[in-house]
Amino acid sequence: MTEASWLTVKRGDAPLLVSIPHTGTDLAGLEDGFVSPWLARRDTDWWIEYLYEFAANLGATVVRTAISRSVIDVNRDPSGASLYPGQATTELCPTTTFDGEAICKPGHEPDEAEVARRRAAYFEPYHAALEGEIARLRGLHPRIVVYDCHSIRSVIPRLFEGRLPLFNLGTNSGASADPELQDKVAALMAASGRPWVVNGRFKGGWITRRHGRPESGVHALQMELSCRGYMLEPEGKVEPANWPSRYDPDFAAPMRATLTNILETALAWASGRNS
Repeated sequence: MTEASWLTVKRGDAPLLVSIPHTGTDLAGLEDGFVSPWLARRDTDWWIEYLYEFAANLGATVVRTAISRSVIDVNRDPSGASLYPGQATTELCPTTTFDGEAICKPGHEPDEAEVARRRAAYFEPYHAALEGEIARLRGLHPRIVVYDCHSIRSVIPRLFEGRLPLFNLGTNSGASADPELQDKVAALMAASGRPWVVNGRFKGGWITRRHGRPESGVHALQMELSCRGYMLEPEGKVEPANWPSRYDPDFAAPMRATLTNILETALAWASGRNS
């Protein structure tokens, strides 16, 4: 395992890489520039590292950053171009929450030079770590799966209508992974009996789009989970008194069981192809 103060890489030798880009709460010393630390951390992908802690036991390589997405979002196009043209989203270095509230104090919005500094300090090393581990695993296996882990609150009118399905699989509209793998994961989501969709509102962010290269033996999946599937998500507005709710392993167990089946199936698919 290699570990920096904000970047952790746990190496395995199986043809599976698990990326955890949005569980970080470290504001990198920039707390004074945010409206409040709680607001800056509100859109964190809460407890995903616990939900997927079984992945290392499967032999997967796990790459995770502790830096908050409010400092820099390593799942955005580094050029600043929107991944979802015409739809609301947040920036590479966000200035608003998912709900559209300002997170930066007036005058503390990151300028071009500050965005470049954060890219060099955090964004580029995270993707260099992914690229290095992908190259290492491809040296061991003809095909590998990159699985990018995410979660989001179930109801965010600015981003999507209604209530988001519990399981949201993205493959960049089929461009980042073999259709057979996509179908196998879709079958497991359907078998869970819980709401699911493939390439719906969340088709995959920069990690899926940048690193998914089926023609080169790298098959990338993004899984966006609705928080209500594994944690007690309040109805209505979230506030410091009720968000985030604590991680309850018993409550999360059914979703974790499905996710375990999904990663085991992805691993078996890659291993079977390798043979």
